[in-house]
Amino acid sequence: MKIFSGNSNPELARSICASIGVPLGQCTVSAFPDGETFVKIDENVRGEDCFVLQSTSNPTNHHLMEMFIMMDALRRASASRITAVLPFYGYARQDRKDQPRVPITAKLVANLLVAAGANRVLTMDLHAQQIQGFFDIPVDHLYAAPVIYEHLHKRDVTNFVVVSPDVGGLKMAYAYAQQLDAELAIVAKRRKSPTETEATAVIGDIAGKNVLLVDDLTETAGTLVNAAALLKSRGAEKILACVSHTLLNDLGVERLKNSSIDELITTDSVRRSAIDGVNITTLSVAGLLGEAIKRIHSNSSVTSLFEFKGGRTS
Repeated sequence: MKIFSGNSNPELARSICASIGVPLGQCTVSAFPDGETFVKIDENVRGEDCFVLQSTSNPTNHHLMEMFIMMDALRRASASRITAVLPFYGYARQDRKDQPRVPITAKLVANLLVAAGANRVLTMDLHAQQIQGFFDIPVDHLYAAPVIYEHLHKRDVTNFVVVSPDVGGLKMAYAYAQQLDAELAIVAKRRKSPTETEATAVIGDIAGKNVLLVDDLTETAGTLVNAAALLKSRGAEKILACVSHTLLNDLGVERLKNSSIDELITTDSVRRSAIDGVNITTLSVAGLLGEAIKRIHSNSSVTSLFEFKGGRTS
């Protein structure tokens, strides 16, 4: 087994390797003067079971091309199997034609991964679970929920209500509510633009309670911040937000600094610089991904990684 990493999240790759006692594979990933990506695998991979780790974080297109080129290099070097490990699977928000003349980028990326040489995909908290069906190769879809739940359990949270900031996240919120033995609520929202949303109503009782907002990803933080403001106006006490993938831009950081959210709990699925003025707790998913890689290599079951506290995350 050999694990290789692109430049999107080398810290996570090193943590994964350390968790399972495997050295990180040696490869050169650099650029030609005109910006084209150059890749060379610096060790023998003939007949090896290879894993390529790359999150599709900013710059998304560049990191995707790095992954495609790395997998092509491994395939041409006669690797026996190539598993694409994407802690964050980008381009997943366009998973259907909801407007005239728009692409389905989630399917396009799936096709490109297979064309580049992927025999299997390992990913975490897809934006929509049906994206697994876009592949004709095996997909192992993990959840960050066990890691986040363990963190919340250690803090002994009480009087919590789990809130989904939109209708699309209701299933994830329901799973958290079950595991935390908490009530469930939902915020109805209306999207004005790709960067702006409006929270319009709350369904459920949140007055005088601590709130746990759960979502799969945030970039501009508009959905979370607007939902938190509405919940606060309806009598919510402390507000925590749990987000699997935090890809904050400058607008998102500014919104969080001025929001009603007391703490943002997230994972290291994408690399992110330190942010001043925002209370962020980052949990590592290296152990979870490392265990999945180890089981895939040994052809063992990964089902137990989908479960925690006797239940399933979905």
